[in-house]
Amino acid sequence: MSSFVGVLVSDQWLQSQFTQVELRSLKSKFISLRTQSGKVTVGDIPPVMAKIKALNEMFNEDEIRAILCESTSESDEIDFEAFLRAYLNLQARATAKVGDSKTSSTFLKATTTTLLHTIIESEKSSYVAHINSYLGEDPFLKKYLPINPATNELFDLVKDGVLLCKLINVAVPGTIDERAINTKRILNPWERNENHTLCLNSAKAIGCTVVNIGTQDLVEARPHLVLGLISQIIKIQLLADLNLKKTPQLVELVDDSKDVEELMGLAPEKILLKWMNFHLNKAGYKKQITNFSSDVKDGEAYAYLLNVLAPEHCSPTTLDTKDPSERAELILEHAEKMNCKRYLSPKDIVEGSANLNLTFVAQIFHHRNGLTTDSNKISFAEMMPEDEQTSREERCFRLWINSLGNVSYINNVFEDVRNGWALLEVLDKVSPGTVNWKQASKPPIKMPFRKVENCNQIIKIGKELNFSLVNVAGNDIVQGNKKLILAFLWQLMRFNMLQLLKNLRFHSQGKEMTDADILTWANNKVKKAGRTSQMDSFKDKSLSNGIFFLELLSAVEPRVVNWNLVTKGESDEEKKLNATYIISVARKLGCSIFLLPEDIMEVNQKMILTLTASIMYWSLQHPEDSESTPTEIATTPVASPSASMCEEEASPSEDISKLTINDVSSDTTTSLQVENEAAPIEE
Repeated sequence: MSSFVGVLVSDQWLQSQFTQVELRSLKSKFISLRTQSGKVTVGDIPPVMAKIKALNEMFNEDEIRAILCESTSESDEIDFEAFLRAYLNLQARATAKVGDSKTSSTFLKATTTTLLHTIIESEKSSYVAHINSYLGEDPFLKKYLPINPATNELFDLVKDGVLLCKLINVAVPGTIDERAINTKRILNPWERNENHTLCLNSAKAIGCTVVNIGTQDLVEARPHLVLGLISQIIKIQLLADLNLKKTPQLVELVDDSKDVEELMGLAPEKILLKWMNFHLNKAGYKKQITNFSSDVKDGEAYAYLLNVLAPEHCSPTTLDTKDPSERAELILEHAEKMNCKRYLSPKDIVEGSANLNLTFVAQIFHHRNGLTTDSNKISFAEMMPEDEQTSREERCFRLWINSLGNVSYINNVFEDVRNGWALLEVLDKVSPGTVNWKQASKPPIKMPFRKVENCNQIIKIGKELNFSLVNVAGNDIVQGNKKLILAFLWQLMRFNMLQLLKNLRFHSQGKEMTDADILTWANNKVKKAGRTSQMDSFKDKSLSNGIFFLELLSAVEPRVVNWNLVTKGESDEEKKLNATYIISVARKLGCSIFLLPEDIMEVNQKMILTLTASIMYWSLQHPEDSESTPTEIATTPVASPSASMCEEEASPSEDISKLTINDVSSDTTTSLQVENEAAPIEE
């Protein structure tokens, strides 16, 4: 496997201020500024800087010019490093201008980079304590733990990728097959890169936003990126039970079925706030808590909450004291008596650290949520319709959409796409230039007809892309028609996948990529490697043992599969072991996939297609595959997705390419990720 070098800067401090994604973006902008003489001057910079989203919201072009000319002349020539320093200077000015203004966004959408890339020591200490607590007995890591939070041990330890992979498995057990993690004491660069690739693809698969992080950033253990990723992983773990499926007692927070549906669509941190306000209201606390920073920094809300949840440890001193720091200390003592481990300090509460306060409240919820055990209410929650197949599809679509790095973060597909905006963002990523943003309305949208307009444009674009959308209207999306939403998203993911493969296939000469091409490529690849496995179609039941995919993975990269770990796949247990290993090996190779082991065991045809396509996509990106002959990829014409199902003799790809609206919403879905090195330097 090839290793990525990236954009290098001679000044190591300057290099450390940027991710590789940022450096590539800025390098591209710098090169675009070069005139015929090959020079870039200070006067050339303002028009480019003024187009960068993070800056144009704070400064216009003239203001940028004035800032840059404070210490130099417009005619002075600058190199790339000077260009980077100018950008950092403008970022710092923008940060200062923003000041203490508050911004609200879901925690998972929070970018893993900051303007000044500062490290908050209290957060680092909290995360280190969490890691020491949950991974202290891990067979491999226990010789390195506990980590001393006062040093940089954490950043040294993450460089081989093992700790982050293990932490992901703590957050969502079973995400990574630990047999796929390279755990030798000393790893070579390939093995280390594989671990980080596995980590990043698995982080996406549990809902982390990692578009600003590359494997090189983790190899170098850039502190702000490492802490940003760890923060997201830990929050996913702590908020995992904040849904009706895991905690049906949450139904006590609402009054009727309509409110229950609304509760199911809320982001985890919103549910946590709702839970907190529910108990505060019972305790007679008059204020409404809307955030985990300014609203809790005086400690009063915590005092009321803990007195309701654990009155046996109640102390009147907590509310009587006038000193916020003293009150915060008493609150933490109260929490410790409830067996809530101390991961934050009184100072963190008083200063309103949003991240640490959120984790603190989540811990309290885990230890004692104080909700009813009324069997009538719980049974009502359990009776809420829960289609496992639909739930699995929703999960895959949600993870795929969030992996694209769009501005909108999806917590619940069926609720969050109803205004149309999030789907327009996805369409713009998958098929750039198709969205007419002048005719789109950005949330919050108060007028219902504006939502319909957004969704009508979505359907219009879908038809232009030859999706099967017979008798489908924008209003179906607005009303939250689950079947039609899933059908549209499947076709969108499949379109994206085929377009990516078409763009990579150097010998395609503009021909459309088909499902049959993918099938033929996979069979030829395995045959060329001297293996005997073949698949007749994407629903070939023989695929359930996983052997074909392991042979395919080995064919594209021989060293990635350890055949000593592969079973014969004869029993369900053996099939699951193979399926779990396949997913982790594919992610370790570099495939961005969101399927579950059950999808391979059940031979879900759409999932099988996307897994195969993802492996093919990786293979075509690498030089070794450029020697392939055109015959490796068939060009057999197949019907379009809207073709009739009545033909008796169909191509091997008919199972997928001819799916109708009724068919495409029937199986769990995943997709190859849009290969989007979306620069955080937004314009």
